[in-house]
Amino acid sequence: MTTTRPHALITGASSGIGASFAERLAHDGYDLIIVARRRERLEELAQRLQQKYQVDVEVLAADLSKSDSLRIIEKRIAEDTALEILINNAGFGGYMPFVNLDPDKAEEQLNLHVVALTRLTRAALPGMLTRKKGAIINVSSRLAFSSSMGSAQMPKRATYAGTKAYINTFSQLLQSELDGTGVQVQALCPGLVETEFHSHVGADTSRFPAGMVMKPEDVVTGSLAGLKLGEVICVPALEDMSLLTNIQESERKFFETSRMGDLAQRYKDTK
Repeated sequence: MTTTRPHALITGASSGIGASFAERLAHDGYDLIIVARRRERLEELAQRLQQKYQVDVEVLAADLSKSDSLRIIEKRIAEDTALEILINNAGFGGYMPFVNLDPDKAEEQLNLHVVALTRLTRAALPGMLTRKKGAIINVSSRLAFSSSMGSAQMPKRATYAGTKAYINTFSQLLQSELDGTGVQVQALCPGLVETEFHSHVGADTSRFPAGMVMKPEDVVTGSLAGLKLGEVICVPALEDMSLLTNIQESERKFFETSRMGDLAQRYKDTK
């Protein structure tokens, strides 16, 4: 890339939320590096965005669950002196009972949602900190908050939701380390979105009640607006932010009241 425009790198850019981020950021004047496994999809997207917005779009076909491909993208990020936004969006659902989930598929999900996201974030940070400017958006899920709800009426999601909970915790603690540096981190937690993601996990979004399924471009609008508002956890459909604040306050209270060195009475009473 030879222009003076800022750069944004988006993983999982071939469809859905990733493609919508690419569209919005091209519209906003960013040159793009788009990453996904499906090169033909990326090439089609690149051609359309170049023609529509007159920006540069670099295509990198890579499977980020594989270490060799991940290292290539890490190197590309680390060497980019104009990278202002990193969108860690690549992922998949794989909803099923954990005992039925192929161990290799579980490992692939961990590699993609946890290892790749962590390493790409680490690759981007030194340059952003030097430039005192940047944003990293880690695409999580509303399901990161669903562990207390069990699986009776919801998808079997132990590994998927577990990795998304990691993303939330990682993003929150990393942002606390970066306060005052000019670099922002966000965990984006959409719910049902009108994308290929749900068809891949066997969910027909047309069967959900009207108004429950969000358009991917609205998710992107919420995310970028959330950055301006300083939201570390961004839930695009959440109207009452006090609900999120209550969760965080409950966590702090739990942490404070469970730090004593004495055994809880219920364990002493157990015979």
